[in-house]
Amino acid sequence: MGVVIESSVWEPNASLFVFIFFSCLLSVFLLPYATKSSSPSPFQLGVSPSFLRFKRNFLLIYSLASVLGGIWSVFGEFEWSNYGVSREQMVLILVVGFGASLLVGTSLGVLSDIVGQRKMTLIFCLLHLFVGVWKRLTAHPSVWLASICLSVASSIFSYSFETWMVLEHEKQGHRQDLLSDTFWLMTFFESASLIGSQALANRLVRTGGKTHLASAFSATILLALISIICISWLSKESYQAAEVENRKMSYASVLPDKRIWLLAYAQASVHFSVSIVWILWAPTLVADGREVHLGLIYPCLLGARMLGTAIFPWVISGSSLRTEECLVYTFIISGLAVFIIAYDYQEIGVLVSLFCLFHACIGIILPSLARLRTMYVPNELRGGMISLSLAPANAAVLLFLLQGGYYRNVGNSAIMGLSAIGLFSSAACMHFLKRLGKQPYSNWHKL
Repeated sequence: MGVVIESSVWEPNASLFVFIFFSCLLSVFLLPYATKSSSPSPFQLGVSPSFLRFKRNFLLIYSLASVLGGIWSVFGEFEWSNYGVSREQMVLILVVGFGASLLVGTSLGVLSDIVGQRKMTLIFCLLHLFVGVWKRLTAHPSVWLASICLSVASSIFSYSFETWMVLEHEKQGHRQDLLSDTFWLMTFFESASLIGSQALANRLVRTGGKTHLASAFSATILLALISIICISWLSKESYQAAEVENRKMSYASVLPDKRIWLLAYAQASVHFSVSIVWILWAPTLVADGREVHLGLIYPCLLGARMLGTAIFPWVISGSSLRTEECLVYTFIISGLAVFIIAYDYQEIGVLVSLFCLFHACIGIILPSLARLRTMYVPNELRGGMISLSLAPANAAVLLFLLQGGYYRNVGNSAIMGLSAIGLFSSAACMHFLKRLGKQPYSNWHKL
């Protein structure tokens, strides 16, 4: 008589999804009753109708762009396995992608401040449109070229939409203090759009028990076309191209500022940590042959980031903490979460909780850093400064992909440990940034 060994696949409890959903819902809809009158909420009636209309239109475009990027990230590995791509080839594809982000993405970031951010957002949509059309028409498209195009598009997404929104906000004469609400709403809608893109991609790829990649490609083509139309409609005025010499002089006057370097280091460490966690979270959970329903954990992580983002306006408006002080504590908590994941073996439930805690912290960190950029970075240099701050992070990820993923000279725990150290050091940077600020909120702009 044979012995039957039952194996169970771990998946998060359904109550976790309910908790995250209702927590985000209550946090957003109760915010107008808790915010102070000096800090308008996104639903407050005192805000001008033109600003609300501008913010709604921009968030719609930003959400469409997030869905575009999310669809490719969801079924990217599924597409690779469908084409028979090996593990080593997958690592090399990621290496090529981060290399393109390092070289091309950084250059385009500096160039975006000269040619205008609206044109860069259109390039983002055109890159997705090109990849979608090319894969739709080609039986066996090159994954290398697709990785380059999508990585460059991801780099553009990281700086152009935020910079374009800030410049449009300034051009239309809206109050600078209203930007904080737009920043956290951007992160909130991005996370929600990524969850929606997962549901959409799963629906398109799996239809009637068969695999239909062509339908997913068609959806990206349609979304890219809609995004191009919306961007062209939202901003009809062309951005005045800046002179190269003026930009050089501006960089020369800004770079000696220590606050810029501290802020850039913090941004780089966040980008490095997020990239490493997104690459290693699945291998960490399935280590030692553990069976995990990864498709259900993915929305949990994004939901945790949404919850952290929904907490951000409560922290900023409901406490006396400055943004830098809030970031000190948040960086320490996120660093501890990553450090425990890296060096302390835990059960799957504990690991998922730690990953959720990390993403909740990221939901607070991202709008906080955007707020600090408005205080310390000139708007006309914002795109270039963001792209330059991401360049060291992309180079570090590229190095560890080669040494850890391809040559296997560095373990996953060591890589995640380094990302934790980066987060701890970022907390120190925020502490020094607070001390360097002579005024409560020294700003390049008039508030």
